Amino acid sequence: MEKLTYTNSDGIELELTNSSFFLLEKITDSEGVNIYSSKGMLQDGSSYLGNTLAERDLSIVFTVVAETEEELSDCISTVKRTFNPKLGEGFLTFSDKDKTRKIKCIVNKMPYFENICDVISDGMISLTAHSPYWTDMQESKTEIALWKGDFEFPLEITAAGIEMGHREQSLIVNAFNPGDVPCGIRVELKALATLINPSILNVDTQEYIKINKTMTAGEVITVSTYFGGKTVRETLNGVETNAFNYIDLGSTFLQLSVGDNLMRYDADTGIDNLEVNIYCVPQYLGV
Repeated sequence: MEKLTYTNSDGIELELTNSSFFLLEKITDSEGVNIYSSKGMLQDGSSYLGNTLAERDLSIVFTVVAETEEELSDCISTVKRTFNPKLGEGFLTFSDKDKTRKIKCIVNKMPYFENICDVISDGMISLTAHSPYWTDMQESKTEIALWKGDFEFPLEITAAGIEMGHREQSLIVNAFNPGDVPCGIRVELKALATLINPSILNVDTQEYIKINKTMTAGEVITVSTYFGGKTVRETLNGVETNAFNYIDLGSTFLQLSVGDNLMRYDADTGIDNLEVNIYCVPQYLGV
């Protein structure tokens, strides 16, 4: 069963499905492609340079089925209140039996209604997504360097003692991007004890992110390479500060290519004290 849920910036939700007052009829979306080219003197045609995707336009057709005229009026008011363009951008979530994805969008026309009878009305909602990509609901997490706990119940302590945990030996992990286009990442570098100048390297491209800093126990540095959200933040003893000045000048704000991405972590000293997590939000061209 397909289901649409819109959540506005006030946190108010409206669900469109096939078993409620608001019956989903269909959703259509389209997006243009901006093609860039150049033309030389006396050149036949032109030379292709590249392209970008335009904003995504979405149209939702639905039917409101009520039991009384008053209930129909209340339902229509609920739609208008939820899809209020003055509230700015909200999230449209699409769900079926296989997946759930969301897209940030804004209402570009007031909801339209056409009454069929006293208790039934057809409706249409038009939305614009300035970022044209559908995404997963949550960030995906890839762990590179971490300590694995071995402590479990039932517990039996022998004379030789027990192993409370062990260090993962692999320095390289595959950060897989299942999306349709490259995407940014959020890298979390955590110090278990003192270490110097942690880094993460894309083995295939040799691009890297390096932090020129001595980290102490409990310190976490988070690097975000998301488009429009590139940041470097340090957290220590519950206090978060800007750490952009520690990033190595040769660093690249890494993007994950579609498919496999081999990532390796390192540090100038104290590498065994480094724990690394990579987070990403895959982007899709459709649902």
